[in-house]
Amino acid sequence: MKKIYNPGENIVLQQLEGFVDAYSSLYAPLRDGRTSVVLKNHRSGDKVRLIVGGGSGHEPLFPGLVGYGLADAAVCGNVFAAPNPQLIYDTVMDLPGSAGVLFVYGNYAGDNLNFDVAEEMLEDAGVACAHVRVWDDCASAPRDGIQDRRGIAGDVFVIKIAGAACDAGLPMEEVLRITEKARDRTASIGLATSPGSIPGLDRPTFELGETEIEYGMGLHGEPGIERTVMQSADALTERLYRELKAEVRPLPGERFSVLVNGLGSTTLLELNIVYRKFAQLVRGDGLTIHDGCIDRICTCQEMGGFSVSLLRLDDELLKYYDAPCYSPYYAKEDRR
Repeated sequence: MKKIYNPGENIVLQQLEGFVDAYSSLYAPLRDGRTSVVLKNHRSGDKVRLIVGGGSGHEPLFPGLVGYGLADAAVCGNVFAAPNPQLIYDTVMDLPGSAGVLFVYGNYAGDNLNFDVAEEMLEDAGVACAHVRVWDDCASAPRDGIQDRRGIAGDVFVIKIAGAACDAGLPMEEVLRITEKARDRTASIGLATSPGSIPGLDRPTFELGETEIEYGMGLHGEPGIERTVMQSADALTERLYRELKAEVRPLPGERFSVLVNGLGSTTLLELNIVYRKFAQLVRGDGLTIHDGCIDRICTCQEMGGFSVSLLRLDDELLKYYDAPCYSPYYAKEDRR
């Protein structure tokens, strides 16, 4: 597979060096140059700091969600691998403040373990910590096993809400409650049309036939819920809408934010067509789309396909969702 890497080099560090250099007015590296991205003008010391992170290879997630009204820092592991506890610890200790730290990350075994160890280290050092594990992928486990579900593009909604709650100066208990509420009102499902890759391997992460697709495929190539044949954009979208509707069980008049997320190689032209149909289905059921987003935020190298995420809003979450935020890859104007 032809990839634009430097053989034998630390590709995660190199890509972050490029990212920080391009947006140097916003970001700085960890003091010793390791794989963390820190917002230069972070929150004041009396506000809870928000740290996100996970394996690299899903860019712009997670560093692309560091910004004003978003996260204070992102801790980046190797490709598809959790960041180590020492790196997490050092990233937090590089930030000033005494109001505590909230970690938000996807629900994967390696991330859970390493962030838990880092929390213990930080608490021993006198830093108050809490975490929210995002488990929005409703194809990855049944509803009664929700804590086994994976985190995918719903991370975006949860981080957006958490960042606004931190900006509001709320105490840790309230920031945690609001972030968990956003997590528990977010659901996603996706499909793959072609595989992604892992740097250094000469084969794709999985195989699909020329006319095959897989519903519910995980972000790293984890098996989905059904392998079937390619269909039209409208038919694919209708299937995902039915799955999400069965999960969310919406009531007429409820408000939602919708994210149509490309997995890497799917073009914006295709994603726009998906959003068009999805919005028709939502409104056809008497529901309201408060805000829509079409982008490639949570990716898997050049994987083909897309996911759709729904955030069920109420008056409380709406206040934080509508607060302004900015990073080079995700921004919202103040709609309050």
